[in-house]
Amino acid sequence: MSALTSLAQLEAVASGVAQPLATVRHCHMAEAPLVLIPLKLAGEAAAPLAVMLGAGPDDPTMLMVPQPRNRDLRFAFAADLAKLVLNHIETSRGAVEELPPGKDGDDRIRYGDAPQILVPNRGGIGFLRMLGRSTRFRSTEGPYAVEPSVPVLGRWLTWFADRYDRPGSSLLLAATETLRMHWATGQSSLEDGNLAALLGWIDPPDGLDGPAAAALAEDPVSCPPAGPSTDPTFDNEVLAPAIAAYHASGGDHRAEERLRTVLAGQLAPTWDVMWRAAALLRELPEGASVPGRWERDRDAFTYYHQTFGEAYPQARRDSPVRAAKRLHDLERAQDAYDAQRAFDDPLVMAEHRLSGQAFGGVVTECDPTRLDETGKRPKLRPYLRIGTEDPVRLDVGTTVCNAARPSLKGKVVEFGVGGVLLELTGGMGRKLSPEPGSVPGVGDRVCFTSLTDGSYGAARFPEREDTPWTHGGPPEEYVPTDEDAEEEWS
Repeated sequence: MSALTSLAQLEAVASGVAQPLATVRHCHMAEAPLVLIPLKLAGEAAAPLAVMLGAGPDDPTMLMVPQPRNRDLRFAFAADLAKLVLNHIETSRGAVEELPPGKDGDDRIRYGDAPQILVPNRGGIGFLRMLGRSTRFRSTEGPYAVEPSVPVLGRWLTWFADRYDRPGSSLLLAATETLRMHWATGQSSLEDGNLAALLGWIDPPDGLDGPAAAALAEDPVSCPPAGPSTDPTFDNEVLAPAIAAYHASGGDHRAEERLRTVLAGQLAPTWDVMWRAAALLRELPEGASVPGRWERDRDAFTYYHQTFGEAYPQARRDSPVRAAKRLHDLERAQDAYDAQRAFDDPLVMAEHRLSGQAFGGVVTECDPTRLDETGKRPKLRPYLRIGTEDPVRLDVGTTVCNAARPSLKGKVVEFGVGGVLLELTGGMGRKLSPEPGSVPGVGDRVCFTSLTDGSYGAARFPEREDTPWTHGGPPEEYVPTDEDAEEEWS
């Protein structure tokens, strides 16, 4: 936890209202996202109990499994869920955009939009991941056949869960995690996992402050948990008798309706809270880098949708080379995401200034036409001295860029009483005189940071066949080292 976040939490305690951690929204919010609220049977890893989903606050659909331990009922539920989720995926593609040919000359397209799924919390993400794994390998033929849409649903859920792991992706969002990125409350991070309590701090009802609203939200009767786990008291006193009555009746319609009413009462409050959360996030202005990240999400969705019929289901475990590539891609995405958020948002940049990775101040000296003539040809290398009181923890020679205009780059020359001396190295044009307005002048307030968007390129990894046997490649050929061993080998 950063010092700025700790300060915001203390201010939230003092004021009784959550404090902002961001001035802009750092994720994409679709006009009609698919809100999906899952419930699972207690004590079971992936036994679905019920789900409420829909793309509008006034259009919820509830599916349930009357007896979650019954395999046939579970996969009938998965087939019904597949119809709704796959329909949302197909209707969220938008118009097809024609793109310039790629490096290999192949034609490229991109869908104009992509589906977005919102779940209440990180537990909902884990449940979708587990549900995807338990359905994507199911056979559509044989004695235990399932509907053809079930393994298709499993592959899509696995793909969404994989995209959730990628920093900056907005295809699958957990409401609690997204809200906590933009607001700080006066309660612990564990308590922030309760969506209704978290919203109580951010948007308390009239006449209540954050602590009072959060206390009301923690009542499991008036505000049930947002899933996927249910309240133990509800499980023992309400749910178990309702399931037992359904089982004893042999699937009687009245017993099923009673169970449906019970489960709807658990899901409906969270349904309302989810759309409140979406509305609060949508009120924030969108960050400047969000459209670019959503464009990459649309690229990924387009590619997966176009190649879906040709690919196999995702493996249970990645091969060593694939795992290394995935980890490298996630690290690069995290690096870029951290930089983009800081460039978009002065509050996020303030955290990096406190940690010493960035510094801000006023330009006290400027030599905009300075040339470096030590090489064969002179180069434009203006000097800029910035007076700052920030705790700078950068080494001499560190490359930095301007927060307001990241293309303006430089390197740290020295630290002194007068501030930080920078030598600008790029972003001023190609001539020996800077483009007008490209170099800050004396008296301008600036902020420079060592964060860079895409500071290192993609690494090259060997093919699986070129790796040792410990990493998936072929084992080395055994070669005897003496005559006896050679005779035994022959």
